[in-house]
Amino acid sequence: MSTITELIHSIPVDELTGAIAVPIYQTSTFVQEAPGVNKGFDYARTNNPTRQTLETIVAQLEGGHTAAAFSSGLAAIDAVLKLLQAGDEIVAVDDIYGGAFRLFDKVYAKFGVKVHYVDTSNLRAVANAITPATRLIWLETPTNPTLKISDISAIADIAKAHNCWLCVDNTFASPVLQQPLLQGADIVVHSATKYLGGHSDLIAGLVITRTPQLGAEIKFYQNACGAVLSPFDSFLLIRGIETLHLRVKQHSANALAVATYLEQHPAVGKVFYPGLASHPGHALAKRQQKGFGGIVSFTLRDDTEEAAQAFVTSTRYFKLAESLGGIKSLLCHPAAMTHKSIPDEKRRAAGVADSLIRLSVGLEEADDLVADLEQAFKRAGKKLTSSVPTY
Repeated sequence: MSTITELIHSIPVDELTGAIAVPIYQTSTFVQEAPGVNKGFDYARTNNPTRQTLETIVAQLEGGHTAAAFSSGLAAIDAVLKLLQAGDEIVAVDDIYGGAFRLFDKVYAKFGVKVHYVDTSNLRAVANAITPATRLIWLETPTNPTLKISDISAIADIAKAHNCWLCVDNTFASPVLQQPLLQGADIVVHSATKYLGGHSDLIAGLVITRTPQLGAEIKFYQNACGAVLSPFDSFLLIRGIETLHLRVKQHSANALAVATYLEQHPAVGKVFYPGLASHPGHALAKRQQKGFGGIVSFTLRDDTEEAAQAFVTSTRYFKLAESLGGIKSLLCHPAAMTHKSIPDEKRRAAGVADSLIRLSVGLEEADDLVADLEQAFKRAGKKLTSSVPTY
């Protein structure tokens, strides 16, 4: 049986009614036969049939043992960090999502958790950053937004040798293209808001663990802290996952067409897309992923925030918005949006230039998206020219 067929048929038919879609159990509590005697559910924060079905599907999708669904991607990250205690240290990717950086730097730092940021595409840099206090290595691969690729299995070996956990944020690749747990990672997190949901209509996060022991700890924090995913959003996420394979395939095809166009445009500085042979992580991505995904980033030759602002306000089909992974194409200016919480010097050092623009390539026709970018370059050029003072 193929992976796609297995996924579709892992979504159960309702035993009670025969409903082919998973029912939404919109209830806060469950009647018990006697104290502690129930049908497997007592209170909806602790467990809910719709959420439980989602978690079972996702654990299977990632090749893990246990999955836990949260009310946002950051709530999922927060649950993983609760595995740590004061004095513990993290080695984290330097090109990190701004929300994760804010959580590390503004919340957990004051509780005594220290983070060392390194270029995780450099294995020596990862190994050199580990100290006796390191308990967690934090990867994004591909990274947000410069799409660096890190060797999951090699870093998993480093983590194991130093008795620490490896957590991989798999949001950009999705389990369709990459399954980090099968490459040695201990934990996977997702902003399920993105590709797994796929329709820009929900906020959700997921944590999947390789072992039952870690899974039990994450489930404890899910219940104890209460940032659970609602039954309706669990239903929407299941519905999104049903078409995940088809969507990711088309996202990836469109992204390659867009990246190829950008690479030859005279106004573009650098293009970041692992599907291009020019990308430094291309060979590694080809080896550890089944495709290259739907995110493309690029800088402008005019490496200024003004040039980036002019461009991102000139597109028609690419809508200026936070987030990614939906059916409609989006773009953003990370320096002013998703990565604004990172100090400028850290942001630039990690490769997030002032002019860097991130595209979430949607499911429109690729030719239409390329034409939109072409007209945006022309409109942006006119905006910049008209803003130059004359004397």
